[in-house]
Amino acid sequence: MRTHRLHFFVRCWLAVLMVVSASAWAHSSSNSYLTLSAVNDDLVLRSDISLRDVDMALDLDSNQDQRITWGEISAQQTRVVAWLQDHLQARWQDQSCPLQLQDLMASEHADGWYVSALWHLPCAGLKANNAEGLVLRYQLMFDQDNLHRGLLKVDLAQPSSAIFSPDQAEVRIGGATVSGWEVLYRYVLEGVWHIWIGADHILFLLSLLILAPLIPASQRVTQWAGVTRIQPAFMDVLGVVTAFTVAHSITLGVSVLKIFEPPASVVEPIIALSVVVAALNNLMGHASQKRWRLAFLFGLIHGFGFAFVLVDLGLPAQQLALALGGFNLGVELGQLAIVLSFMPLAMLLRHTAFYRWGVVVGGSLLIAGFGSFWLYSRLVA
Repeated sequence: MRTHRLHFFVRCWLAVLMVVSASAWAHSSSNSYLTLSAVNDDLVLRSDISLRDVDMALDLDSNQDQRITWGEISAQQTRVVAWLQDHLQARWQDQSCPLQLQDLMASEHADGWYVSALWHLPCAGLKANNAEGLVLRYQLMFDQDNLHRGLLKVDLAQPSSAIFSPDQAEVRIGGATVSGWEVLYRYVLEGVWHIWIGADHILFLLSLLILAPLIPASQRVTQWAGVTRIQPAFMDVLGVVTAFTVAHSITLGVSVLKIFEPPASVVEPIIALSVVVAALNNLMGHASQKRWRLAFLFGLIHGFGFAFVLVDLGLPAQQLALALGGFNLGVELGQLAIVLSFMPLAMLLRHTAFYRWGVVVGGSLLIAGFGSFWLYSRLVA
């Protein structure tokens, strides 16, 4: 019976590794950025869509080199514009407000290059700097990726923000005042989604948890025994999670409040490096202890990564505190779900050679490989 149970949990663990591996190599979920503003008495909508997303939807990679360029976008500009117009709509009262293209250009965001389109919204009778009652409908990428989000910033007389999702494809500008609880709830959900779709954050955290069920010793890590009581493993996990939480909460707030905002070109490669370091640290035997220090040190960098979404959204001041707190709480809940999914299985396997060789050694090397790939791609991007 025990052997069958062990084989069952081994198969479960291999399935988890396959899912994580697939998500790490697959096209990651993304955000687009929209800004509604008034320019010279005209109502203007700017939409920024990732080049990768445009390629996923329209298959524009003509030379099949797995890298989409602005030249490939320009060569099929008519298709790109038509696709955007089909999935972005506006209406006011009983009239449709067809988007009229003013400009199409490339712009750089934290995670790479985007197609930026400027649209004029001609709606008879609608005041440009007010736009109350205007309804925007957004359906880009939802068919390809149900985790995709459209982040809207309204930069008019009454600033506000909103998030487009498969469950909320329409937003009414200047509608009923959103309550504090609604803002908190919305950003808690976004925080949970953000860490769940962030393979680099997930693998960094898993790397720091892998050794928790084992007793540190002077021998090689493959000879470490499993803990005989739950308490040591629990305290190890608590230390790692607390250090990571405190660290990324600090820099998330620092960045969103614009006290210090390091460039993404620096932050993203260091996040990838943290995955490599945390994974290889597991193979260093006795020297691999004190993982809470790694959690705190690199957690500071991960916090800047978490902040990029909120900074790009450009939250208005009256919603900033609730949105920041909700997003951070969501990240913690998502992180807790990862811990609760991994640790019971790890504790059940802790006395087996499979855990020491397959999970600790094999898993750490696999994670280090993903981190190295991300590091290379982010340095040469």
